Amino acid sequence: MQIHAVPVLNDNYVWLIEGEQRQCAVVDLGDAPPVLAAIDALGLSVQAILLTHHHADHTQGIAAFRARYPVPVYGPATEAQRWVTHPLADGDVINLPQIGAFAAWLTPGHTLGHLSYITDGAAFTGDTLFSAGCGRLFEGTAAMMLASLDRMATLPDTTQIYCGHEYTADNLRFALFAEPENPAIAERIRAVAEAAALGQPSVPVGLAEELQTNPFLRIRTPLLRQAIEVFAGKKISDVEAFGALRRWKDEFDGLSPL
Repeated sequence: MQIHAVPVLNDNYVWLIEGEQRQCAVVDLGDAPPVLAAIDALGLSVQAILLTHHHADHTQGIAAFRARYPVPVYGPATEAQRWVTHPLADGDVINLPQIGAFAAWLTPGHTLGHLSYITDGAAFTGDTLFSAGCGRLFEGTAAMMLASLDRMATLPDTTQIYCGHEYTADNLRFALFAEPENPAIAERIRAVAEAAALGQPSVPVGLAEELQTNPFLRIRTPLLRQAIEVFAGKKISDVEAFGALRRWKDEFDGLSPL
């Protein structure tokens, strides 16, 4: 299996999952022309589209893409819009010949029906788990997102995380602000800056590295938890701590000149 990143829109990624005999699946379709061009350049044939959630920056290219490739569209059953031909529930498995099997995990928080797709050695996490961050709570709750990320943390440490946006540098700025004594964050900031200077994406990223540097996976670590409780002004539960961390990040983003 080879996985190709196709940058679209301002900071989205569409993922092309290439298997045997140049067969591929497409994860999320925020814009059709760059994806069609990449498929042509790579000489791929398309088997399916996998959607993580209903937001336009992940779906608005579907109609134009399917005008050329009228393939099945797999997506969340609870968010099934007109473009979803094969609605999926938690635990459903998609078997794509020459590509592989993908388990659909319900990972709500960003949206209520958000799915992540898990396959051997890789997780396509959409806007649930970002590199060094997580999605905003537009529809779901802190309890939902914490449960989703806790589930992700049960995957093997070697799992590669393929998320929906290039947010790593901004996320790491907040991670270092919240946990300034974590040397793994400072080292990762340097590595991401070097990759950016070479025009390389910061993702995928291994789960092991996320567990060391992503504050939303680390709310139970003592120093970060202490900082969250200082922000909240009181001792709080895990769910409350997660919600406070998400609010802290939102406020930090609002104050940031970037």
